[in-house]
Amino acid sequence: MRHANKNRTLSRTRRGRTALLRGLAVSLIRDGQIKTTAAKAKELQPRIERLVTLAKKDTVAARRLVTSRLGEPTEATTKKLFSEIAPRYAERNGGYTRIVKLGATSPGRQEAIISFVE
Repeated sequence: MRHANKNRTLSRTRRGRTALLRGLAVSLIRDGQIKTTAAKAKELQPRIERLVTLAKKDTVAARRLVTSRLGEPTEATTKKLFSEIAPRYAERNGGYTRIVKLGATSPGRQEAIISFVE
């Protein structure tokens, strides 16, 4: 039974799921918006929101935590999060991303776009 297991497994092992979500987070930070399945977008949203909240502090410890949680990304990705994205939401208490559902594709997956709120 799955009592108290709220996270989606996305048909992957824990390591595969972690790698997938790290890659999606890096892509979202780099591109500003990504197109993916609705389930992946819903699973990514709280993770990216926590990263932006951490980045708003702009301390060495916050940078290390973000770098660790993104899986050792390129320096440009971390720099963009701290210098461009986080200052944009300095006065905002959460709700940094938006999910727009696009509907089902031919295989039956629900597609969605996740992007940063302007």
